[in-house]
Amino acid sequence: MNLNKVFETMSMEEEEVPFNLPDLPQYSAVERNKMSIIGRTLNPECQRMKDLILDMPRKWQVYDRVRGVALSPTMFQFIFKYEHDLEEVLRKRVWTFNEWSIVIDRWMEKPPDDYLKYLLVWVQLRNIPVNHYTEEAITAFGGFAGEVDVVAFDPSKAQSQDYVRVRVFFDVSRPVRKTKVINLPGGGSVTLRYDFERIQKRCYHCQRLTHDKDKCPLLIQERKDQAAERRKKMMIEKQKRELMIQPDDPLFGVLRDEQVGLDEATGRRKINPEVLQNMREYLLAAEGGEKRVREERVKTSVLDLENDPVGQRNFLRLEPAPLVISEVDKDKGRTFDYGPKAVESDDERTKQEKRSQLVIREPQMTVSVPCRARNKGYEEATDFFECSTGFSSGYADANSSGTSKMKVGRRYRSPKRLRRFKAKISNLEEGEDGEKSVGEAEEKGSAKRRAEVVAGSFKKIARRSNSKVVPNGGLPNQ
Repeated sequence: MNLNKVFETMSMEEEEVPFNLPDLPQYSAVERNKMSIIGRTLNPECQRMKDLILDMPRKWQVYDRVRGVALSPTMFQFIFKYEHDLEEVLRKRVWTFNEWSIVIDRWMEKPPDDYLKYLLVWVQLRNIPVNHYTEEAITAFGGFAGEVDVVAFDPSKAQSQDYVRVRVFFDVSRPVRKTKVINLPGGGSVTLRYDFERIQKRCYHCQRLTHDKDKCPLLIQERKDQAAERRKKMMIEKQKRELMIQPDDPLFGVLRDEQVGLDEATGRRKINPEVLQNMREYLLAAEGGEKRVREERVKTSVLDLENDPVGQRNFLRLEPAPLVISEVDKDKGRTFDYGPKAVESDDERTKQEKRSQLVIREPQMTVSVPCRARNKGYEEATDFFECSTGFSSGYADANSSGTSKMKVGRRYRSPKRLRRFKAKISNLEEGEDGEKSVGEAEEKGSAKRRAEVVAGSFKKIARRSNSKVVPNGGLPNQ
């Protein structure tokens, strides 16, 4: 009875009470985070987080003076031991992993809304008009790449390069601008070129840093639209072929194909199939002169309705007339506006998340490390172990350009100068007791090999030396 009462009091919708985290020092990592940086990957499917945590300390050359923490599939943290190492990493700012850029910044206890949204990068401006080599003009030109932070320009010194550098805060959700057309005050225009330093891969369709060209959402949507347009055209052509009047049709020569086809504006049939069938029966019911009269009537009736939309709807398509009511607000509902204004008011981070949802996952490659191999005969990597780097077992070897498939079963041979020739045991003589003398055979074999070596050397010398023959010498004296 008590168990039944417990079951009756139980409910699937139990109220969840939130947990209040105590405000105690042991629950806070603020002091440790002061010596750390936070970052995120821009192309998660090409930037594996496990590999990034292990590889970035090598690029920064800090090794045992930093510790990486994977916060999420796209977010990471590196805690430094010394302040100068942290400042040196932040000074260069633009870092790449697997040839795709990452965004890093110093840790903040309460980060702003645009945290890790901007990349501090140097941009080279080329083809600047000679009459506008001023600090203000260069700052305005650099503003098209991002918010200008530093302008590296000194008009009092010689300039050996054909560009001017500016450092900007680049919004990673925007495309990387390559050119910009500038209209000059005195007339004419010039095209500026922008080259972003230390940025490697990008999408060569939309010029963004978040995906490759094969995974570009704009290109995928464009391909889908093109495929839908092709399918639509094919369906229209197929329906047109089906609606064409065949030579054995009674309406052949009476109506044209464009009169019985599909309306390109609405996609509906111009003449209802039932009306066409009635026309055929009307023509087949007469012969001779009466048939020609009926053919002329059908042709005239269709021509008279070409400029009469109401008549076409009532007599050719057999569509009912619309109902006209006086209640202008009948069943009125709310309208939703999804135009450009609504899109511009959305949060940029939300749009970035929507674009990241369109990324297609690819299988990822693992790397293995052989832990034992034989040195004699053939090298065979028979045992593997899970390394401390987090890689899993496989058949791959690391090299300067990445990873490649490791060759297993290669023959090991010593250098030629260290090889020893083994004597060939052949033609062994049998002893008195009928057994072969191995010692004598080895001695004969070694002697034979030495003789062959000597003979071979003489043979080579004989090939190189020319034969000496006395001309017209005749036979020797007896």
